[in-house]
Amino acid sequence: MGDKTSTHPRAGSATSWNPASLRNVALVGHTGSGKTTLVEALALATGAISRTGRVEEGTALSDFDDMEHRQHRSVQLSVVPLEWRGYKINLLDTPGYADFVGELRAGLRAADAALFVVSAADGVDASTRALWRECASVEMPRALVLTHLDAARADFAEVTRECREAFGGDDPDAVLPLYLPLYGERDPDGRAPVVGLRGLLTRRVFDYSTGSRREVPDGAGLGEEFDTARARLIEGIIAESEDETLMDRYLAGEECEWDTLIKDLEKAVARGVFHPVLAAAPPEDSGREGLGTVELLELVTRGFPTPAERPVPPVTTPEGRPRPALECDPDGPLAAEVVKTDSDPYVGRVSLVRVFSGTLLPDQTVHVSGHGMADRGHEDHDVDERIGGLGSPFGRQLRPLPRAVAGDLAQVSKLGRAETGDTLSDKGAPLLMSPWRMPDPLLPVAVAARSKADEDKLSQGLARLVAEDPTMRLEQNPMTRQVVLWCLGEAHRDVALERLSGRYGVRVDPVEYRVALRETFAAPSQGRGRHVKQSGGHGQFAICEIRVEPLPEGSGIEFVDRVVGGAVPRQFVPSVEKGVRAQAERGVFTGNPLVDVRVTLLDGKAHSVDSSDAAFQTAGALALREAASAGRSSLLEPVAEVEVRVTDEFVGAVMSDLSARRGRVSGTEQAPDGGTLVRAEVPEREISRYALDLRALSHGTGWFSRTHLRYEPMPQQVAARLSDGEA
Repeated sequence: MGDKTSTHPRAGSATSWNPASLRNVALVGHTGSGKTTLVEALALATGAISRTGRVEEGTALSDFDDMEHRQHRSVQLSVVPLEWRGYKINLLDTPGYADFVGELRAGLRAADAALFVVSAADGVDASTRALWRECASVEMPRALVLTHLDAARADFAEVTRECREAFGGDDPDAVLPLYLPLYGERDPDGRAPVVGLRGLLTRRVFDYSTGSRREVPDGAGLGEEFDTARARLIEGIIAESEDETLMDRYLAGEECEWDTLIKDLEKAVARGVFHPVLAAAPPEDSGREGLGTVELLELVTRGFPTPAERPVPPVTTPEGRPRPALECDPDGPLAAEVVKTDSDPYVGRVSLVRVFSGTLLPDQTVHVSGHGMADRGHEDHDVDERIGGLGSPFGRQLRPLPRAVAGDLAQVSKLGRAETGDTLSDKGAPLLMSPWRMPDPLLPVAVAARSKADEDKLSQGLARLVAEDPTMRLEQNPMTRQVVLWCLGEAHRDVALERLSGRYGVRVDPVEYRVALRETFAAPSQGRGRHVKQSGGHGQFAICEIRVEPLPEGSGIEFVDRVVGGAVPRQFVPSVEKGVRAQAERGVFTGNPLVDVRVTLLDGKAHSVDSSDAAFQTAGALALREAASAGRSSLLEPVAEVEVRVTDEFVGAVMSDLSARRGRVSGTEQAPDGGTLVRAEVPEREISRYALDLRALSHGTGWFSRTHLRYEPMPQQVAARLSDGEA
């Protein structure tokens, strides 16, 4: 592939594309693997940016945000559209750091295939395997690109072997190179630079050493190593062929036609059953052509699936009624999805939209539907909105688009209600697309406004922040009275707080996160509440006696009236109950809400003139407090059911760590995608920073989920340390 001139579908133009001429390609790889550099090399090869300089001096096409410069890594999804030989290629540069996996999943939702970037110097590590699993979970067709070929530790053959072992699964021959490097003369240190590529299928050799792609005559650089690799590649392609007789004919000695192999390769890549390995290196300067860029572009345009070859996500009505499956048809009903939301200081909210069906036009009125994210602070909404202009992002620039057809991506302005994950459809026939899987934010970050001015803007700023990032959850905890942002990690937290300050002018400070505790009575107790005051005029008189008994977990507050003889008039019994419940909310032992007790009103006294509703409320509260002072308390803490997935080598360390956190391991089992699942019940106070600790413990290979299980008594020694301010 990439070694022979081919015919193309009807070429699109800058103003008119069709699904057959579109390619949506995500670049996936861990931080530092060279994704962003590869984007620029491809942009140079297609002429998208001038060979006399970059699109904007001192910036990258995809990592152009000031925050990304300060972080020295990608922190958000970005799109770079390229045009090449009649095709439009939307490159989606995704972050490789685990904290921004939400941006990766959004990029995979918008893409139809992926270039999986691996450093030939660093090889395959735990982060790379985790990213591969992300792609596999959505059945994304992908090819591998080895970068950093000029690094001192670069080893194309060794890293290709690592990729075959790590990603080939049961069939290592599903991961094979399409090209082998062409090496130049060795330097004094004995290193031979990569100067070109040798095509395994066509035996054609291309030399990039002069700064441009030049074919070497007579197949120089071929040999026994080449022939062995070529035979393995051909057998790997044939093994995935839909023609079941092809392998028999090949083994019988029949020579396979080049066109047949290319077609079978293209189909196998598009079906996601074969993952070719290619090599790429950026040009030494912008006036030269990057090694392997043409080969990559030819693979993308000829081997990757068109939008029409990938299924459209299922749709329903906003009410949940099923609708017929859609196809990627520009003339079909409109169905588009917001895959990223951002804010611009001049135009307000802007949305990156993938059109799956129909055609999106500027100034069109669309139905915006968002459901199923209420637990993350995104209320369900269905509104009609008129969009502004359509644009195609390119670095810091935004190029106008006259339309966005099915299969294309566009940036939409003036959708004030649309959030990431929302569906855009025809206002006369609203649709709702099935959502993609969002990662759960598991790192709580409690924040407090820095000043009164910041406090006035805090609520609106946080709402906008969460609207842009569905991987973040906003919690206003009424029990601890804290504002909590749930994030994916420390880097995610830092980016969120910087955006809150830089975009919305809201400065906050992180404060210690508090887990909501509760309290109860450990044994029965009695109390007497006496509220008698006479200060001239109308006085206050109320006396009540109560008994408090502990109840099973989850019982709440149970109030029982056992007064006889009218000692407490009927009209004041609810007043006592109201006072008891109000005091229980405030707590009686440690200031945490009191739960799971039965309060029985036994006796009391009233005055014909001075007794009142307020007086008996006060007496009820006083009685509960006296019962607490005479009784024994039990501090209750929330316990979560935790499920941890790690590779087998870290299972022992994880189980020991959970035990040290007062966890009770309930079992282990094999994970569906490899590794081991460890289940345990752990107090929530012990896992507030587990998202960070697990990452360090498992070298980035582990993830976990947590579900609130119940409240249970905290051990006395832990409760004592907590009361002393040590825990």
